[in-house]
Amino acid sequence: MKFFSSAISYIFHPLLVPIGGTLIYFIITPKYSPLEVQSGNILPIFILTVIIPIVTYMILRNLHLVHSVFMPSIAERKYPVLIHILLLALILYKVIPNNYTIELYFFFVGLIGAAAASLMLLFLKFKVSLHLMGLGSLLMYLIALSIHFEINVIIAISLFTLAVGVVASSRLYLKAHTKPELLVGLMIGLLSQLLTVKFWL
Repeated sequence: MKFFSSAISYIFHPLLVPIGGTLIYFIITPKYSPLEVQSGNILPIFILTVIIPIVTYMILRNLHLVHSVFMPSIAERKYPVLIHILLLALILYKVIPNNYTIELYFFFVGLIGAAAASLMLLFLKFKVSLHLMGLGSLLMYLIALSIHFEINVIIAISLFTLAVGVVASSRLYLKAHTKPELLVGLMIGLLSQLLTVKFWL
């Protein structure tokens, strides 16, 4: 059970949320998206939200500022979350405007809002679940895209809802979070995307 819970934590790592949302958009959208637009968004977003954070994590680990990829303590989370916000802002101002898609733009606005909320809570000595925050963001974004494009993706929504439950159970089993930390993380993820919906839906 411990191996399964750890595997789930890696598979649904919050690091994959930005590129996951980007791929979801291009899979679902009925709009014609030239290959140049897709690659112009997907590749730099992958580099900025996956490759660079991995390199940054290795540097922080060598500096003994973090000790685990899951950053169990409040002190370990501050630098990575701040760097994450800066990279998301870079995407918002440099990557997306070159291949503008309003749905993706406000998805990243929501991600920045969620990350900023989690950072503020860290300074208040409260550690939210970044796993549930990320999944909550993806779930709400998927629902909003389904309504926006009037496409039935109920199976995908059901699978993401199931994933929320599985990840929450895994994090509880590993004693990585308490129930309030999981719930607050999920609510931040859902609300951060819900609050941006009125600007593009």
